Amino acid sequence: MLAQILITTLQILSTFYLTIVLLRFLLQLARADFYNPISQFVVKATNPPLRPLRKVIPGWGGIDGASLVLAIIIQTITFLLILIALNNGLPAINPLTLLAWSVVTVLGLIVKIYFWSVLAIVIISWIAPGSPHPAIQLIGQLTEPVMRPVRNVMPAVGGLDLSPIVVFLILNVVSIVIEHMARGVGLGNIGVAL
Repeated sequence: MLAQILITTLQILSTFYLTIVLLRFLLQLARADFYNPISQFVVKATNPPLRPLRKVIPGWGGIDGASLVLAIIIQTITFLLILIALNNGLPAINPLTLLAWSVVTVLGLIVKIYFWSVLAIVIISWIAPGSPHPAIQLIGQLTEPVMRPVRNVMPAVGGLDLSPIVVFLILNVVSIVIEHMARGVGLGNIGVAL
């Protein structure tokens, strides 16, 4: 029972911080407003571990490689701690397997961030269209790189934007691929939800 409480707490805390790190990666990728108060929080929360990593892993073409590497490191440490809790000690596991689990989990979390962000934008467009709230503006900026290519191919019909439906379908397909990748690397065997 104690191990289960520890694992659940560890998963919640690591997923929370991992989401912040991935938001930094995705917001920079989307070229979102750096001066938005939420962006500032994300930057301040992730700067301490990212500063040393940035000296080794520089950005390239608008892609913040250090944030992505930090996310994979955090997930790897989380999996290692979970395995230690499950096995009452350091398990004998191939480091490449641990790395594969981490990469697949980080990819899955990125898809979840986009899914919930697109859903939020759809709901907000009904409830508070054109709201100047910083969170709403940031979510719009975050989802725009995903929505724009679909809007370019499929423009609004009669004032109704159907691009979120197509984006949801694409995200669903990507989720299925990631689930198969997770099974392929044996991630389902340790009982950790992706």
